Amino acid sequence: MADTPAMQKLTGRAVFIAVAGAIVFFQLLPLNLEPVRWPAPDLLLAATLAWVARRPSLAPFPVVAAIFLLTDLLFQRPPGLYAALVLVATEMLRARRGQLRNMPFALEWGTVALFIAGITLANRIVHFAVMMPQATLGLTLIQMLMTILSYPLVAGVARLAFGVSRPAPGQVDSLGHRL
Repeated sequence: MADTPAMQKLTGRAVFIAVAGAIVFFQLLPLNLEPVRWPAPDLLLAATLAWVARRPSLAPFPVVAAIFLLTDLLFQRPPGLYAALVLVATEMLRARRGQLRNMPFALEWGTVALFIAGITLANRIVHFAVMMPQATLGLTLIQMLMTILSYPLVAGVARLAFGVSRPAPGQVDSLGHRL
């Protein structure tokens, strides 16, 4: 079978869905029954932002919406809140894909860090506004910082293991469409 651009896109989307499913699966496993002292980074958020920043066509809007709505339900968060915040961030990041293509990794990391901080802050504000119980501010900030610090590792794994890299300026696929 020929490696057509449509097949490459479908394969890339399937890989993104599989990675997201694996992350969610391992987060749901009861590996340790004792309470955790340090919150783990949100690897699903970091992976999604890495995919959208590097190859936005591999993480389309409906797929990201479905994955994060499902995680809202599985992790017993308010349905749709975190998903909506992530969708706003990914669409804003997707709109900057031309700028991200030309910037060095440190600026990409800083841009993604701002989006992670914005998602965290907006989530806290909404929870506070509707008087929902939430984790302490310190734990939330630690998780945000851990997610920001894990982004280079997640982006590196996405690049090396799954081939999710930023297209070069002017790069086209086999049919001549701009990437």
